Amino acid sequence: MKKEYEKLNTRLKEQMQTDLNFDIVVKPLLVQGIHMNLYFVDGFAKDEILEKMMEFLLKADLKECVQTQDIQTFCDSWLSYLEVDVQPDFAAMITSVLSGSVLMIVEGYEEGIVIDARTYPTRSMQEPEDDKVLRGSRDGFVETLIFNTALIRRRIRDTHLRMEYHTLGSMSKSDIVLCYMDGLADKDLLDDIRRKLSEIHVEALTMAQESLAEALVPHKWLNPFPKIRYTERPDAASSNILEGKVILMIDNSPSVLILPTSFFDFIQEAQDYYLPPITGSYLRIVRIMVFFLTLLVTPIWYYLNCNPQLTPDWLSFAMIQDHMNLPIIVQFLVLEFGIDALKMASLNTPSSLNSSFSIIGALILGDFAVNAGWLAPEIILYMAFVALANFTQPSYELGYAIKFMRVMLLILTAISPTWGFWLGIALMLIIMASNRTVTKTSYFYPLFPFNPHDFKMIFARKKLRGKSSSRS
Repeated sequence: MKKEYEKLNTRLKEQMQTDLNFDIVVKPLLVQGIHMNLYFVDGFAKDEILEKMMEFLLKADLKECVQTQDIQTFCDSWLSYLEVDVQPDFAAMITSVLSGSVLMIVEGYEEGIVIDARTYPTRSMQEPEDDKVLRGSRDGFVETLIFNTALIRRRIRDTHLRMEYHTLGSMSKSDIVLCYMDGLADKDLLDDIRRKLSEIHVEALTMAQESLAEALVPHKWLNPFPKIRYTERPDAASSNILEGKVILMIDNSPSVLILPTSFFDFIQEAQDYYLPPITGSYLRIVRIMVFFLTLLVTPIWYYLNCNPQLTPDWLSFAMIQDHMNLPIIVQFLVLEFGIDALKMASLNTPSSLNSSFSIIGALILGDFAVNAGWLAPEIILYMAFVALANFTQPSYELGYAIKFMRVMLLILTAISPTWGFWLGIALMLIIMASNRTVTKTSYFYPLFPFNPHDFKMIFARKKLRGKSSSRS
């Protein structure tokens, strides 16, 4: 057994290149004449747990234990920590160490003992910056998977809640959790997701949720409308689970994936349910109106400028008064791309310079551009409205899908002022109608096919009605 013990340790050291990786620690121990080796990644292991287990081992007659007990009995008797598993597979031993667990090799046993004594560096569970509410919970998902599953369990204390564990990536071995309510979630959808997860063969999911989304739901490159919804709010994720939807959680990502998702799901927010029904319904209607204005206000304004005979008298004040040096379409495109450039620059600007950056950006796109004869004040006004209105819904993917459709409408209107706008509207409807959800249903449900009850719920947040019980 001594030779087998040394052979196993040699293989482990060679495979993990312990002489080249300073953070992979190999701790040899000699307890009552029995040799042991501990393997762990420095920074993951909890020292106090390892010290406590050593205290128990020092009290045992290890020689007799190793000679008379199998490894499982040894663990049950002398390793009192809850998360201890026997691992006979060599590759799984390597993976467990690289995942943060502690691997114990004991002379006299051929298997390894995996002790989940890891702790992850993590940030506090604070409210997501991009999805805040006036009322409601202030916690949010973090980059540690086990903390995120606990946030879901805290809200759904039901035995039908399922959390299936999967691993993806030959190199990253990323942890994935498929979360759903048994009996509520679509079984065909679950089978389809499991099949797709098993068919994904990649080296790593370095981009976390986006890499997984692209592998799960491939879509046409020219169709920008999202088929997967993301959230960093545990309350929103739990609500969707109870509605029969499926949640995918990925380690190292604070965002979870919600499946299936239709177009109208993006206009609903957690804020609607933390306020009275009439207030929540009003905010939802405003959000829908602003969504369509974001998409159509600049193309319609440009179309009316190209066709002044169609402009009603009461809207004449809104038309452009002074033509600048640049064509209108060029001004629109400059502002569309300029706003995105400012967004990207703001992400890389130190927080101490944010105020200066805002002033410089406002001057460049505002006063200086008008005085130089580059941009018309009316165009700056409408593009400012579009840029602000885009923040009324939290989905970046939908925001850019709207932007692409808006730019397409502007360009087609510039090419053909008479028919270009209407051709763009038709193309946009075709692109959206050709979309299908993950379950192959219509992207516009409950509008197509029409469901009166569900369609009403798009605009009106229904009131919660509980069943009252009477005492006899």
